[in-house]
Amino acid sequence: MSSYYESEDLKKFGDIGRHAGPLAEQFFKYYGQVTGADGALTRREKALIALAIAHAEKCPYCIDAYTTACLEAGANPEQMMEAVHVAATMKAGITLAHAIQMNNHLDKLVL
Repeated sequence: MSSYYESEDLKKFGDIGRHAGPLAEQFFKYYGQVTGADGALTRREKALIALAIAHAEKCPYCIDAYTTACLEAGANPEQMMEAVHVAATMKAGITLAHAIQMNNHLDKLVL
């Protein structure tokens, strides 16, 4: 069984604008400004954040792209894995924090 995801398709990311040229141009300019240069955060820090989000959002294209970007920006595999663990912990904590909503609703129903 083949997968929908094809790692070679990542190279086509720039082609997504062929049907919406001006919008894509605006997006790619903004994307490059935000992710491609040092600012208050370094490119390495931004790449680690993006890698963690890519895992949390389950985007295989982004995982591939930001694994490469992290290495190119000087991050090491241990830093990359720690970023992924931070994302996983955040997802778990966010899920558990929503139990407050359940408990609030239970209090209304049961009491």
